[in-house]
Amino acid sequence: MDMALVIGRVGATVFHGRKMGDYTRRRFLKSSRPTVRHSFPAIIRATSTATVQTDPIINVEDARTSKSILACSICYDPLMWNSESGLTMMSTPGSTFQCGTCKKSFFANETFIDLTAASGAKEYGESVPLSSEIFRTPLVSFLYERGWRQSFLWGGFPGPEKEFEMAKDYLKPVFGGNIVDASCGSGLFSRLFAKSGLFSLVVALDFSENMLRQCYEFINQEEGFPKENLILVRADIARLPFVSSSVDAVHAGAAVHCWPSPSAAVAEISRVLRPGGVFVGTTHISDTISIPIPITRIVRQYIGQFSSSHFFLSEGELEDLCRMCGLVGFKCVRNGPFIMFSATKPR
Repeated sequence: MDMALVIGRVGATVFHGRKMGDYTRRRFLKSSRPTVRHSFPAIIRATSTATVQTDPIINVEDARTSKSILACSICYDPLMWNSESGLTMMSTPGSTFQCGTCKKSFFANETFIDLTAASGAKEYGESVPLSSEIFRTPLVSFLYERGWRQSFLWGGFPGPEKEFEMAKDYLKPVFGGNIVDASCGSGLFSRLFAKSGLFSLVVALDFSENMLRQCYEFINQEEGFPKENLILVRADIARLPFVSSSVDAVHAGAAVHCWPSPSAAVAEISRVLRPGGVFVGTTHISDTISIPIPITRIVRQYIGQFSSSHFFLSEGELEDLCRMCGLVGFKCVRNGPFIMFSATKPR
């Protein structure tokens, strides 16, 4: 393993173990304030938070043993794997990934890499909340892009193509880097990110095996799809299998309200984002009707005693959640109960 490398004002910048020239470094580290364009009536609110400029220290693992951003979901150390090729949909099937620290092994089937903590368990199983379990069923996974997602238009969502264009405005500062499409479902946005050519690697990540299988089928049905910059990963949103400070962007479309613990998920997103990395998400929000937040919390707690479903946060709660987890520069665009928001890992 190399010694820790200090990046910042040193002559060459190391990015995922590779040196970059001045032009490329400026492209990756340049921070700009994105302008959101929208064609529907929206309430736009942007806030910013002052940050202290620091020079981060990143440990870079030896490229001979760690070829990617993937990490053990137990101890978060980089994974070694039995392939000389880069991470692609073509190279991972049948591969074995092993943690050099705890020696836990993870396996990839023909569709996805299973990096959950329980990967490989023969007898152990645990229940998950209904809001997560429902998306693991074959029927819901099949219907997600065949009618389910289209119904979001009634909730103010402008549609996948428009949402993709809006997200790109927030993601401009990290074009050329890698992106994790968290809770990707059947890969609607993962495929758009991969086809855009704007990112060096796209990780389609979901907890549902059936959603990932649907994503795989959609990819194979599309002639000429660029499989060389996309991998499918099964993982828990609250225990992301990535090296700390190794991810340039995380996207989570219509997902936050489905997470069992949004605070645990956003804390993990903050951990894996590199300094300057961007988190972009869309969700439904609860403050379209003027009800005091304490009342909505009481209602959620009361109903939550009898249901494992989850309830929508308000805009203020989303901003506070990002801030609490170390993300700054919260910005958002709203349209009724729809919100797209963005926050950044401070440098």
